[in-house]
Amino acid sequence: MATLTVKRADRLIAMSVLGTLLLVWLVLAGFDSLLQFVRQLGNIGKNGFSLYDAIAYIMLTLPRRLYQMFSNAALIGGLLGLGGLAATGELTALRAAGMSKLRIAGSAAGVIAVLTLAVVVMGETAAPYGDQHAQAIQVRMRSSNLGSTSSGLWARDGGRIINAKSAIAVQDGDRTTVKLVDVRVYSFTPDGQLSVFSHGDSATHDGNKWIMSKVRTTTLDDQGTHSTNEDTQTWASRLNPHVLEQSVIHPEYLSMADLRRNIRYLDNNGQNSGVYAVAFWGRALFALNTLVLVLCAMPFAFGSLRSGGLGKRLFIGIILAIGWYFLQGAMVNFGTVYGMPPLLANLLPTTLLVAGALAYFRRFG
Repeated sequence: MATLTVKRADRLIAMSVLGTLLLVWLVLAGFDSLLQFVRQLGNIGKNGFSLYDAIAYIMLTLPRRLYQMFSNAALIGGLLGLGGLAATGELTALRAAGMSKLRIAGSAAGVIAVLTLAVVVMGETAAPYGDQHAQAIQVRMRSSNLGSTSSGLWARDGGRIINAKSAIAVQDGDRTTVKLVDVRVYSFTPDGQLSVFSHGDSATHDGNKWIMSKVRTTTLDDQGTHSTNEDTQTWASRLNPHVLEQSVIHPEYLSMADLRRNIRYLDNNGQNSGVYAVAFWGRALFALNTLVLVLCAMPFAFGSLRSGGLGKRLFIGIILAIGWYFLQGAMVNFGTVYGMPPLLANLLPTTLLVAGALAYFRRFG
């Protein structure tokens, strides 16, 4: 009978938290999508950008928005769910029945953990896939000569077609620039025949011109094909680097596999991969950070929230979410500036929260 009672109590807690979490999650992601949709409406008419494109962009980026909003939704939804039980006296009854605060918090965190795993899978599959196609819409809107597909970035430059397998952000002093990786340039004659094919390992813009590295150029003419190799080559292209900087996918939108690939490429070429390493460990620790954040917020449901209403619980949840956002950002930036390993920089705010939560439950649990 005791086991059955415990299971019923767990189900009561889980359903209360689940209902409020899903509602808050829908509101946060919906509000963010609505704001972005309004911004996209201002782009209608640019290079053929239409209302359909604006709607498609929002739908394609919705999985990423759901992923980004989940931690805050879990925090606020958990507080509202347990706070609702506290307001009706059910939380007090559970405590009187012998359930510890840690056990109640664990029941709430259990349902959140299941959802978190599903969100992590979505963040590694549907979210990057949607962002890749949404990025293609944005690239076409910014420049009629640019396009983006699963095979990389494509651009028309006069009588040439340019293909880069990927475009990555690299740190150049105080500014971030774009490097094109695995670049292919196809030059055609006026009658549409391929005349020159160039392949470079990478291409960067120095502020005045494009420079390709490790270039192999093959010329096709009546006498056959002729190939030359150069370590560097000035690339006379009108490709706008500023448009590329605006179009390159943000590291935090990439999957862990893509982040790891970019980190490996930059490390192998002796370049700073910090921006991708920070994003990688932020993704890797997403589930842990979410659960820790939720558990550390649970003590508020056992104390002052009993005497407060929905407004008070919502206010505390929002304050905690904002505080966590700034704490994590400050810790990560601090670690990056002072050369702290990205893993340690991402773990530091979580460790502080875990220490605070353990201290509370040990003293009052």
